[in-house]
Amino acid sequence: MPLRIGVNALYLIPGGVGGTEVYLRNLLAALAQIPHQHSFTVFLNRETGADLVPAHPAFRAVHTGVNAVSRPRRILYEQTRLPGLLRAAKIDVLFNPGFTSPLLSPVPNVTVIHDLQHHRHPEYFKPADLLAWRFLVWASAKTSSRLLTVSETSREDINDVYGVPLHRIHTVEPGVEPELFDLKPAQPEDMILCVSTLHPHKNIERLIDAFALFRQRRPGYKLVLAGLRGFHAEAIESRIAHHRLQAEITITGWLPRAEILALYSRAQFVVFPSTFEGFGMPVIEAMAAGVPLITSDIRPMKDTAAGAALLFPPESTAALAGAMEQFAASPALRAAHASRARQSARLNTWDRAAGLTLEALERAASPQ
Repeated sequence: MPLRIGVNALYLIPGGVGGTEVYLRNLLAALAQIPHQHSFTVFLNRETGADLVPAHPAFRAVHTGVNAVSRPRRILYEQTRLPGLLRAAKIDVLFNPGFTSPLLSPVPNVTVIHDLQHHRHPEYFKPADLLAWRFLVWASAKTSSRLLTVSETSREDINDVYGVPLHRIHTVEPGVEPELFDLKPAQPEDMILCVSTLHPHKNIERLIDAFALFRQRRPGYKLVLAGLRGFHAEAIESRIAHHRLQAEITITGWLPRAEILALYSRAQFVVFPSTFEGFGMPVIEAMAAGVPLITSDIRPMKDTAAGAALLFPPESTAALAGAMEQFAASPALRAAHASRARQSARLNTWDRAAGLTLEALERAASPQ
């Protein structure tokens, strides 16, 4: 039976929420491409334009006008006003891709909890933010009909922390844009790329220390840090200045996807040194692009990249610098890893992610 599916996009601030924006944009585009008879109503905030919503007859946008930059206002609107909009639009099931959901929703909630960083690493959160995260994510986990998450690691974590039965938690790994598989290397450069928000758990300061060590033998290399300027940006800039590497390290800030793809095509190899992730989308992106990858030897990155990347203990600067030297010294090693990585990544498509998401929404709407 055709469903009227709501999409709670109130959390999305373009250029302000990192990988969860890439996730939602690509997932909605794929939902517009795969066969089904359902319709989608996407509830937007003041900051998000209609370009988020696919130009497809099954999709329509509702502009709520809520100011999502003010998180308290957005949360209050989500909890008090969104349920009325769901009734008015005759929604059958609500998809919440940004961790939180309206707790008094008149329809079943399907909520994506990407990770439990707020639980595993509370030191990275401001006290008021941490209180809100703890309550809202806990409440969403307990009240949603189904939960989606992006890796088996996060699925097990949600089960362990919140006691949600595993049969109610579905792993839906993110996909990769088809353009990455078709990406052709540009003119070779001695450039190392890290695609990452500048947050503490991303381990960027260690990358800078390792890069400084690596450059003692490879002085011609440059490092590009591409991603949202998170609340750890000043500390990272201070570490760059400490090593006097301002001319060798570029911080780009948030970039459009076309520019990220261009950087992948130019990079000699990619480093993703994070100490904690729900999935780690830059890992699968680098693999799909056929760019040699160095990443942390922790789940879920090693689940995705084992055998197709160089893994290092994320607490070891020397190990990271050594892995960088391995790739710099051996074009053959880089080529072998790139080939294996691209082959492994072919299973991660947005069409597959869209199909699994739709299946969870259908189950939630028809629990019998």
